[in-house]
Amino acid sequence: QVQLVESGGGLVQSGGSLRLSCAASGNIFSIYTMGWYRQAPGKQRELVARITSDRSTNYADSVKGRFTISRDNAKNTVYLQMNSLKPEDTAVYYCKQDRLSGGYWGQGTQVTVSS
Repeated sequence: QVQLVESGGGLVQSGGSLRLSCAASGNIFSIYTMGWYRQAPGKQRELVARITSDRSTNYADSVKGRFTISRDNAKNTVYLQMNSLKPEDTAVYYCKQDRLSGGYWGQGTQVTVSS
């Protein structure tokens, strides 16, 4: 069983920055694609960014140029650097480790951007 623990969320003013972290248990972290998703109240969960084992990345159009996903395989951790935050970025952010059977999710961390 894999455990994913997110941290780094909080309250920030519009235009500010936050860095989210997701630490994963297990010793084969490096082979899996990792992703950040978010869910705002009343909306479906959506992909924010994803990074593969060879560090290829893709982003939602709404965050391109503002957010950066990265990974540190030595620390079993994936990061999401969020800059130029907007009120519409307010959501619970979840980390996911992709598996053929679906994947594992973290418990989520709240990000609130005030205008």
